[in-house]
Amino acid sequence: MIDLRSDTVTRPSRAMRDAMVHAPVGDDVYGEDPTVNRLQELAAALLGKAGALYVPSGTMANQVSIRVHTQPGREVIVESAAHIVRYEQGAAAALAGVQLHWVSGKRGLMTPEAIEAAIRPKDPHSIQTALICIENTHNSGGGSIYPLETIARIRALAQQHGIPMHLDGARLFNAVVATGVPASDYAKHFETVSVCLSKGLGAPVGSLIATNDEHLLQGLRRYRRMYGGAMRQAGIVAAAGIFALEHNIARLKEDHDRAQRLARILCAIPSVSLEPAHVETNIIIFEIHDARRTSSEIVASLKEAGVLINAIGGHRFRAVTHLDIEEHDIEEAGRIFTAVLNSPSNV
Repeated sequence: MIDLRSDTVTRPSRAMRDAMVHAPVGDDVYGEDPTVNRLQELAAALLGKAGALYVPSGTMANQVSIRVHTQPGREVIVESAAHIVRYEQGAAAALAGVQLHWVSGKRGLMTPEAIEAAIRPKDPHSIQTALICIENTHNSGGGSIYPLETIARIRALAQQHGIPMHLDGARLFNAVVATGVPASDYAKHFETVSVCLSKGLGAPVGSLIATNDEHLLQGLRRYRRMYGGAMRQAGIVAAAGIFALEHNIARLKEDHDRAQRLARILCAIPSVSLEPAHVETNIIIFEIHDARRTSSEIVASLKEAGVLINAIGGHRFRAVTHLDIEEHDIEEAGRIFTAVLNSPSNV
């Protein structure tokens, strides 16, 4: 089975598993796990920050970051299709007591002008804007990349209004590899930055939050415990994160190249609508024009033939390349897509 549902389906390699088996451990709640400490130091250095905190998931990374920057009854500006909006179960409202101000973006990317229009006036009648969140790369935008100059303009606007910024950088290293811009150049514009280890980097679990502010770091640690994310001998899984950061960043280019190859194959299928130039990293979003089959039926037909993808609404679908997908898988997946989508039922 060729699994293109997400880069979260990656499995640890033998070398990564060996690193996990031999990891020295301690009690991380006491700050005594040497492998967790090394992972946090490595992530902080990559992101150009003073410190970092290891947490179980990307959602927790985003949510403790929102909590540390805000107070109940405040508002967070975020793109309308962002992960924080669509895939985190309303946690910002439930856990931090804040509301999200949705700003429409093009392929998930907000303009500085749209953000400025969303900032609330400082008067006794308006809810106050507490935080601006950006997602880079943007999942629902098809792995779209924020131009660094756009981020810099948003940062200048945020500073003008005294508003901190958080980067949901779950797939930040995909942007780094695609553009050649160092992670620290992206990260310097944000008070907090999260990165995920369990997507394209191939670790089984975990994300990191980095910051330059020791007060924020202590707040993040407090809320991690409050939200149930404090871990004990976590070095066993942190070792996988170290391996991921040391070995699996540069190879993300292979995922990008394979996504572009698959996009070209899909474009040759008459029933598929797809803009190849929008495939910037490892995510392909495309539409299938099929009057006779529902999206669920299309997914089922592809699964029966040997390919897994996700339907994401209407007749739109997502395919994601990752380190468990080889070049021959792309060619076979292309053959299956072509056969299934050109079958007589696809009229």
